[in-house]
Amino acid sequence: MTTALSSTLSPADTAQAPILPGSAEAKTTDARSAATDFLQIESIVLNLDASLRVHARAHFFSWTQGLLQSLIRHELLICTLCLGKPPAFRADGFSMTTPEPNLFSDMFLRDTAVAPALLKAWEERRYQPVIIDVGQNPPAASTTTLGSGGFTRELERLGATQLLVHGIHDAEGRATSLFTFACRPGSASQRQAYLVQLLAPSLHAAWVRTQLTKRAETGGDKAAGGSVLTVREMEILKWIYLGKSNFEIGAILKISPLTVKNHVQKILRKLNVVNRTQAIGKSLELRILNP
Repeated sequence: MTTALSSTLSPADTAQAPILPGSAEAKTTDARSAATDFLQIESIVLNLDASLRVHARAHFFSWTQGLLQSLIRHELLICTLCLGKPPAFRADGFSMTTPEPNLFSDMFLRDTAVAPALLKAWEERRYQPVIIDVGQNPPAASTTTLGSGGFTRELERLGATQLLVHGIHDAEGRATSLFTFACRPGSASQRQAYLVQLLAPSLHAAWVRTQLTKRAETGGDKAAGGSVLTVREMEILKWIYLGKSNFEIGAILKISPLTVKNHVQKILRKLNVVNRTQAIGKSLELRILNP
């Protein structure tokens, strides 16, 4: 069983009453349009600048799930390296919506039809951004399908069934990276497709730098820090990172808020910090916690 992909960038036709040139309404519309364009240009520049400051996975997470959301609103970002020919894929997930984005990247690779299907759709558009609606019937000329495995089911559960896909290729036309933004239906448009095309080189350069940093690390601090915290403390630390209170964590883990509080106090002592914010900062610095 497969789920069809529909890839189209044509916006829905809309009926609109004409605005007469020189009218007050036209002047107001022009002013609003100019203000919107200026703010978007400023946001683009800020995002390009932020990409230059990415040197580790935590930086990439903060950028893509923070400032970048002002331009390309998404629930999940899957970054994929395409290695060799035929390509072998390495993927990583980033999301503020789900506490376990790596589960998505694992399923993305485990469902072996997914990455090749997205890559094929992008190549068929001659390396232009493609918007894919998971679950819709494709045009008659399209043969692209996405398997109905765990990745598709999780996208549906997340409510992010519109995919905006773009990447980077080398001089021979071989894909080197592919970026898949999972968005809520109707979120992706021609404008977002243009923006992801504009930002793709910066996305690629920033993410590749995080891969180089990961390889260069000895892992000593991470191993030492990781061995300090118990499995339960690591679990609680992740929920603290996501902004959950002791009461909320207790409800999620089915333990009392007092038990959560005791665990939090142990985490603070072991990391030698005085509050939850410092605990998150130090765990990111030591790479105990990977967003």
